[in-house]
Amino acid sequence: MISPYSFKLATTPQEIKDYFALRHSIFVEEQGVFETEDLDHYDAIAYPIVAVEIETAKIVGIVRIYEPEKGLWYGGRLGVHPDYRCVGQIGKGLIYKAVTTANTWGCDRFLATVQIQNVRFFRRLHWDSLQKISICDRPHHLMEAQLQHYPAGVEPRPVLTQLLQNAS
Repeated sequence: MISPYSFKLATTPQEIKDYFALRHSIFVEEQGVFETEDLDHYDAIAYPIVAVEIETAKIVGIVRIYEPEKGLWYGGRLGVHPDYRCVGQIGKGLIYKAVTTANTWGCDRFLATVQIQNVRFFRRLHWDSLQKISICDRPHHLMEAQLQHYPAGVEPRPVLTQLLQNAS
């Protein structure tokens, strides 16, 4: 069976605009994790990844990856549009795309801060909990992907400044 979703780097101005709009909708409007804006300094070095419903070309899921130091990658702002959360494939596909992409680009470790309600889901996808932490006064776990379950691919790493210019 062919998946009705594709998982890819957001590279066009519209994809990047939709990526940020869905992120804001989930983390500011719906969850209230942030009061007015979820943008931070990591966005300047982050690669946005989207889940696209193939039939409609609608962005239905988002995540970002970034490398704050050589070989150490983080994933963050993982979210799925509320109308698509029952599907079950989207979060898993976004995580797989995020970690395999970073692994392709020289990842030695891949970490994420995961909201407490999603820890079991990540564990099933071959992630280990390193410690309990609090972010924005909410319980999270710092988790690490078992990279052997996320093989490197061949996707070239785009120049980040070009991606960011597309967002303007």
